Amino acid sequence: MEKENEILAKMQTEFAANFGNDAAAKTRAYFSPGRVNLIGEHTDYNGGHVFPCAISLGTYALVADRQDNTTRIYSMNMADKGVIEFAMSGLSYDKAKDWANYPMGVVKVFEDAGHKAGHGFDILIFGTLPNGSGLSSSASIEVLTALILNDAFDFGLDMVEMVKLSQKAENTFVGVNCGIMDQFAVGMGKKDCAILLDCNTLEYRYSKIALDGASIVITNTNKPHSLASSAYNVRRAQCEHALNELKEVKPELSALGQLSNEEFNQLAGAISEPLERQRARHAVLENNRTLEAVEALEANDVVKFGKLMNESHYSLRDDYDVTGKELDTLAELAWQVEGVIGSRMTGAGFGGCTVSLVKNEAIEAFKAKVGKAYTEKIGYAPSFYVANIADGTHRLK
Repeated sequence: MEKENEILAKMQTEFAANFGNDAAAKTRAYFSPGRVNLIGEHTDYNGGHVFPCAISLGTYALVADRQDNTTRIYSMNMADKGVIEFAMSGLSYDKAKDWANYPMGVVKVFEDAGHKAGHGFDILIFGTLPNGSGLSSSASIEVLTALILNDAFDFGLDMVEMVKLSQKAENTFVGVNCGIMDQFAVGMGKKDCAILLDCNTLEYRYSKIALDGASIVITNTNKPHSLASSAYNVRRAQCEHALNELKEVKPELSALGQLSNEEFNQLAGAISEPLERQRARHAVLENNRTLEAVEALEANDVVKFGKLMNESHYSLRDDYDVTGKELDTLAELAWQVEGVIGSRMTGAGFGGCTVSLVKNEAIEAFKAKVGKAYTEKIGYAPSFYVANIADGTHRLK
């Protein structure tokens, strides 16, 4: 806890330097976590299941109300961008405003939904998530902004509504056609639990994570990924096209996530493009693998859960083609270390991170062996984070 207090004290000093002592005396503090997905990748926009958890790394904000309609926002992580200003109504995407488009997008979708801000804010941001790591820094700041707005103007929205508006901001304002998993995990996270979420219906339940002497270790390739410029939207389009072809033989189908593995194998011939068939195969098998993995974890079969994590990586590598050399190297090295229960890429891929379940006594050896071999092969070092499972976006004080 002391670490959080230290962060907030540092932020308070920085806030006063950027926005003045008067504003600094009236700040409210918020925290919005990042997320790691344990299994169920690229299933969310295919109407399948995901199994993410919120983590203790995330985004802090200090916020003070202003009297006018302007918001001034500053990130300690992007000091070179300076204080960015924007109006609180009538916003459109502005490349020059860089990262501030994420909070701007949320203000815009709130206004479009009839929740118009009555004034602007001075906001100072500090993030502990590594940038471009695929741990959902964008969703973290979107849901954070949603809570700040809801809190300031008593809009009375529940967290699921804020999550939906945050996803809409990323889809329609930023232009990344992401599913709902990231924002949902960030907003609805619960300490020591992962969330089994049906992305088709938004039905969810919390599942207690008892790893029995093991921890979740996140390893960052340190190769940044950019969703907007990656092949993410291409994969989504391929799956949609495959689904449309399957609908011709099974008209009642509305999402790939509704198929069992057996049904998919029977119907797969209806998908004319072999590449699209592979993409759809991953979406279906990964969804069913996720349900099996959660069942295993709830039956205290951590070994089976780890095996299914490994299979998830193979599928993302071979059928979905979203891993790449760096992620494959990290996963393959992890599989060779004694005490590793399972390891796979997490997030959209094309760089970013792996998530591994590692026995506590093996963590230091894991870091040393994987770090050394990865650096030798790739030419630069990875970073390691032992993740604590945290609560979702909330006000601190």
